[in-house]
Amino acid sequence: MPIRPGLIPQVFSALMLVLLLSEAVATDEERSDAMTLFDFSDPRERSWQVVNDGVMGGRSKGFVEIEDDRLRFFGTLVTRGGGFTSIRTPQSVDLSAFDGLELRVRGNGRTFEVEVNDGQRYGWRSVSRRAPFETGADWRTVRVPFSALRATVFGRRVDVPPMQLDRIERVGFYILDGKDGPFELEVDFVRAYRDG
Repeated sequence: MPIRPGLIPQVFSALMLVLLLSEAVATDEERSDAMTLFDFSDPRERSWQVVNDGVMGGRSKGFVEIEDDRLRFFGTLVTRGGGFTSIRTPQSVDLSAFDGLELRVRGNGRTFEVEVNDGQRYGWRSVSRRAPFETGADWRTVRVPFSALRATVFGRRVDVPPMQLDRIERVGFYILDGKDGPFELEVDFVRAYRDG
């Protein structure tokens, strides 16, 4: 069906607007300096596993739940006999284009640690790469550079090759701050960020 001559400028203007908008969207995506790993809105993000220090004879108890698109990690830490509890979830992702993790968190003033695992082993043991971050009663956004992650096995530092950021297998949270008593951590999102 032919277009009436009087509509040609309007059609042309509409097409140009669509092209400009699509180019702007593509440009924003190309410039994006963050990638969301978890915002806890997808049911597939709910498969978090608790690992308490009972595996070492400890008595700490940790629990995890997701409500209102937020992760909540809570329980009681008992330093005698173990002194840690953690949560973790599988997450196969290439983070080689990023510089660290950005977390929006709040808690009861205790120090937690975030873990990023690339599946590397030290002998027959899995290497844990973790770094601490602080919490408070108000929401705060914290950045944890990958360069701050320490490689450990059962809490002892080990000398291993650099983390393979293109082969991340798991993300997790720990509490092992050496203080007995209740703890609570809420996480609103986890993103990978790029400097600059």
